[in-house]
Amino acid sequence: MAQAWKCSGLRWSADGPVLAWDGGRRSALTWGKRVAFEVAEGGVRTCVGARGYACPTGAAVSGRSTGARCEECARLDRAHSVAADTIADDPRPYHVYLAWFGPGMVKVGITAEERGSARLLEQGAVCFSWLGVGPLMAARRTEELLRAALRVPDRIPYVAKRAVRAVLPEAAADRAVEVAELHARAVALCEWPESLVREPLRVVDHVEVFGLAGLPVAVGEVAELVAGGAVSGELVAAAGPDLHLATGGGVVVLDTRLMSGWGLVPAAEGTELTVPVRGFKEEVGMQDGLF
Repeated sequence: MAQAWKCSGLRWSADGPVLAWDGGRRSALTWGKRVAFEVAEGGVRTCVGARGYACPTGAAVSGRSTGARCEECARLDRAHSVAADTIADDPRPYHVYLAWFGPGMVKVGITAEERGSARLLEQGAVCFSWLGVGPLMAARRTEELLRAALRVPDRIPYVAKRAVRAVLPEAAADRAVEVAELHARAVALCEWPESLVREPLRVVDHVEVFGLAGLPVAVGEVAELVAGGAVSGELVAAAGPDLHLATGGGVVVLDTRLMSGWGLVPAAEGTELTVPVRGFKEEVGMQDGLF
């Protein structure tokens, strides 16, 4: 029986996307690469733990959970989190940014300056620009100011991001328009905290990094992995945690966060996609009913 591996998520390096595995192994992902694996027969998805520690009970978790944590570990993971607004004393400087995911989909957010653009790659931002940099609480207040004054959200649902990646404007200048307009309105506001330094508009575009140019329209997304199920397809693009895989019946999006907590084994040659897939326009059942 083949050794089962545990995936710890998709990482973005200077060379592109990489799948990380427990134990330190990494698998580089390149366009055209066949991504194929099976979930071990009889396997159960277990909690991945919190903050570097294993789940004390090894609790089973839902196949549809992108967090792959039980209720207790999820609580512990968010107990010391910038995203959950439970940290107020982080001394590092933070960037405030505007990120664009498609027409009408711009969000405001913050990320530690030392992380550079990693957070934007992890979210699948098609393009972005910094707005300012300063202490954490000043960055957080600016984020809240922009949400209230400009009505810019701090979250964009992944299902909305996935649905538009194949129909984005072809020109980088067109993709940058909404970010540029909101940047101008944001820096003109007079309520900014004094300790936050405004930054000029510099739109960074990720279409080439993600492989989105000429991307075929996806027919759906993997809803969950199941014991004995298989995933197989040719990698045509990747953005955030998502892999766009070309299968015999069209492009299907796999959120790699669904892989965590499962024991995964290599797929046999000729294996097809046999896990539940959810269409973007309507709910569907198993893969066999879609293709």
